[in-house]
Amino acid sequence: MKKTTARIKNITHTHTGDTEKVHSHSHEAGTGHKHSHQNTKAVLNRLSRAAGHLDSVKRMIEDGKDCSEVLIQLSAVIAALNSTGKIILEDHIQNCIVDAIESGDKTSLENLNKAIDRFIK
Repeated sequence: MKKTTARIKNITHTHTGDTEKVHSHSHEAGTGHKHSHQNTKAVLNRLSRAAGHLDSVKRMIEDGKDCSEVLIQLSAVIAALNSTGKIILEDHIQNCIVDAIESGDKTSLENLNKAIDRFIK
């Protein structure tokens, strides 16, 4: 059996963030890659707040609060999570998907489509 080695070229590209800071890096074409995103801190803060509100909803249930109040609070948690998801999606498209297109990474595009399908349900 003949052994072959595929050569994958490195792709170098540049990001320019909201602060106009330029960041260049390279990775192999067609491979998944990790990026630091512009909104990481905001997303983490929102998730922490949503978790706190969800704990509140749990306590409301344990304390036997009125179902209407619980549902209102629960809808606020759901809205907060959806809003956070939209920020993550926007950040992902502006950073990772742009890079995926530039590098020919079709797997990232397929994964994005699957994630969007699940997110919108």
